Amino acid sequence: MWGENGPTGNHMIKRTTSPWSPTTENLTAVEPSTIIVSGSVEPASSSSASPTLPPGSSSSSGPSASSRVVDPTCTNGPLTRACWANGFSIATDFDKKWPNTGNTVFYNLEVTNTTCNPDGNGDRICMLFNNQYPGPTIRANWGDWISVTVKNSLQNNGTSIHWHGIRQFQTNSQDGVNGITECPFPPGDTKTYLFQAVQFGTSWYHSHFSAQYGDGLVGTIVIDGPASTNYDIDIGPYPITDWYYNTVFQIEDIANQNLQNEQSAPEPDTILVNGTNQNADGGGAYNIQTVIAGKKYRLRLINTSVDNSLRASLDNHTFTVITSDFVPIKPFQTNWILLAIGQRYDVVFTANQTAGNYWFRVEAADDCDSSNGFYGRSIFTYSTVASDIPTSNSSTPDSVCQPEGTITPYVSNMVPNTTFLAQLGDFEVDLTESQLTTNGQNIAAWGINLTAIDIDWRDPTLEYVITGNTSYPQVYNLVEIPTPGTWTYWIIQETAGTAVPIPHPMHLHGHDYYILGNGTGVFDRTTDTPNLNFVNPTRRDTTFLPAGGWLVIAFPTDNPGAWLFHCHITWHVSEGLGLQFLESKESIVLPGADWNQTCKNWDSYYNDHPLYLQDDSGL
Repeated sequence: MWGENGPTGNHMIKRTTSPWSPTTENLTAVEPSTIIVSGSVEPASSSSASPTLPPGSSSSSGPSASSRVVDPTCTNGPLTRACWANGFSIATDFDKKWPNTGNTVFYNLEVTNTTCNPDGNGDRICMLFNNQYPGPTIRANWGDWISVTVKNSLQNNGTSIHWHGIRQFQTNSQDGVNGITECPFPPGDTKTYLFQAVQFGTSWYHSHFSAQYGDGLVGTIVIDGPASTNYDIDIGPYPITDWYYNTVFQIEDIANQNLQNEQSAPEPDTILVNGTNQNADGGGAYNIQTVIAGKKYRLRLINTSVDNSLRASLDNHTFTVITSDFVPIKPFQTNWILLAIGQRYDVVFTANQTAGNYWFRVEAADDCDSSNGFYGRSIFTYSTVASDIPTSNSSTPDSVCQPEGTITPYVSNMVPNTTFLAQLGDFEVDLTESQLTTNGQNIAAWGINLTAIDIDWRDPTLEYVITGNTSYPQVYNLVEIPTPGTWTYWIIQETAGTAVPIPHPMHLHGHDYYILGNGTGVFDRTTDTPNLNFVNPTRRDTTFLPAGGWLVIAFPTDNPGAWLFHCHITWHVSEGLGLQFLESKESIVLPGADWNQTCKNWDSYYNDHPLYLQDDSGL
């Protein structure tokens, strides 16, 4: 697991049964509570500033530009993207309220063993949704319910499907994390997920069954809603990813062995852009996008890699960045955009260059300790010329593993700091030591070297909640946060002696979090605390923990459930770089009989000597 002295022993050493012991670290409420009103969360007291709608988002009745209440007749269009419908707009804080459309969109997915050849290098074993890579796009409107029925037609693997970044408000059992929110469903079984789109923007879905998604089990999600910049045409999701010619489980074995020797994982063979690329020998094909001169385009970028942070650019065309993950932001411009694994950025560009062919470039971010055997390319072609190999030139990318611009949420919120500052002074914790601990109130510290998570597919955390069993295994790496309406603050430190000290893309389920600060070295409460930002800080669901450094985040406990928090590098979460927190368990909406039946089906399959047994964290 993650660290040779972690709860489950050294990396890839035969697992022994660990003693079960309850964790009782609790964070108590001292901040204002929230009130649940008709399916939306309304604050008991709001500290949010009122944002200004962007230019071009006029209203026929002319409400104040700083008002959160938008004219109901203002609807979404090329010149009014800030509007949506029924008074909802880009100025709406979707953690506080969202539309309830009464509409449900339905999708069917089938998971199969097959082969694929995305860049012409040759067929390799793949696992795919509906026999395509990437899988089908799931699209809905803000406020819709989404129903996805998944059939597992794999021969020798279970699976579970996670909807990355989806808040899963009051639907924790639909998060799709085997061993935490559900049992995997076995070969031949079918499961239906049902959840509401309370956010809007771009994301993806993927298997959360061990390293499985690296063999192709990924697809994209679009939740249509307002935007902070106008545009004419939505190109749609544009996933970028590293890719191996061997299977992900073959690479996982090598990566885990390398980690024990303090070596990095094998380098990926190439980068795919929207599911394809030409290979180093000229085989395969580039993805081609046709644009019309003078039009503004929205491009939804998603990094679905297993190992690489990636940078993307479109030659000669400036990106206006309008979202970070599911959070609308105040637009900023850049030529290149850095995406950690799991991150999404929606960008707008104008087709305002000389008609021709232009490279869309994707490179491994070596400043984030990523490397790749090749590069990613696609072609953007103006409609008045024939598609051809571009001769366009690239601009120079940044060389620092940080976002290219200031990421400021469009809807401004304050993070309360009084409790944090008061408790931090009395929080006696040595951040040079690896640990997972709390002060028993609102602050948690996580030194990631030696703490490891190791779930059991047969006994998900929600099963403990359903049965009232509080004897959580130590290896579940569980912190309980019992009281709703609290603000929790997490100090995350990569401690000295980490086998491979690199930036870690840390992804939180069930919440966006506020990034109060990060830095290199060990967090120093005296010198670093004054530099933390509590005034409308960056807010998202995935960000970097700097190599050998620290990260401080905060979020309110307003979504009861069992939620995973983990590094999104596949080999790292496989080895246990993660924890879970059990939030307001008394308020969790528990699943029904179909959930129990899936667990019975899995138990029957897994107890009947399956071909493959769990040999990693299971995540």
